[in-house]
Amino acid sequence: MDATRAAVRRNQYGGTPRQGGGPHWWSPRRTPSTFIAHPYNAAVDRRQFLTLAAATVVGAAGCSISNAETPGTAVPDPADPGVAPTPVASPPPAVLPPPPAGSRIQLPGGGTLTALPGNGDLLALTVDDGVNSDVVRLYTQFAQDTGVRLTYFVNGQYDSWTDNATLLRPLVDSGQIQLGNHTWSHPDLTTVSKSRIADELTKNHKFLKTTYGVDAAPYFRPPYGKHNATVDSVAADLGYTVPTLWYSSLSDSSLITEDYILQMANQYFTPQTIVIGHLNYLPVTHVYPQLVEIIRNRNLRTVTLNDVFVKP
Repeated sequence: MDATRAAVRRNQYGGTPRQGGGPHWWSPRRTPSTFIAHPYNAAVDRRQFLTLAAATVVGAAGCSISNAETPGTAVPDPADPGVAPTPVASPPPAVLPPPPAGSRIQLPGGGTLTALPGNGDLLALTVDDGVNSDVVRLYTQFAQDTGVRLTYFVNGQYDSWTDNATLLRPLVDSGQIQLGNHTWSHPDLTTVSKSRIADELTKNHKFLKTTYGVDAAPYFRPPYGKHNATVDSVAADLGYTVPTLWYSSLSDSSLITEDYILQMANQYFTPQTIVIGHLNYLPVTHVYPQLVEIIRNRNLRTVTLNDVFVKP
């Protein structure tokens, strides 16, 4: 790997994340387009928009909005009962849909997954840990409101995963959010025994199965991106055959500014990229509209790993 590419693949931990694990799967890169700001309406804003639109259209037709009705519902004016309510169009989806299931490909074998293979318009947003329950909730609400597809790499030790199970479970069931194994308690797996490696993955696997009804295999993300032949061998014996790292990062494993998160997104939201973020600090939850606009302006399709690869 040349020095330029190695520099691009730097990660939020201050080092090179690809510790061992054999060859990497890469894809050709395309230069990202210029980010152009564009207003985006989140869930509350959409409801306000619908209310305003209904009031405007109905008012023009000689109708009014009853204070007793649900906001956004048009009712005929009592003075003119023959006027039917004018329907209000729903806003378009925030992002493009995923590719059809028939386009899924077999997982490449014998390496660490760091990018999506081939040419395309896909962006895999992967978010880790779950330290902050509010961030998990807001990220999940963001997905629900926009259609953005995400892969969460879960540390089951955090209460956020039980606190938000009711909100998150329907999106997991539908496939919009995929859950991967990030170990139970986030140790550096290269520094612990084989039995500890197995225990970390197994305990987290059982938690995800019990709480969300999913088998997270074959994707696991070793904490800090650190793995070696021993880690990969133990994981593979448990069904976790795909160490899943990343090509680029939002650099938000520690507390950073909203502006810096957007700088990273503007630089790294590019085709066929796996991007890592974190479910730990609130600043990222304040820039969801801007993140969506980068995705939309570049005509990217957000995908889970299961959207791209045939599950073994």
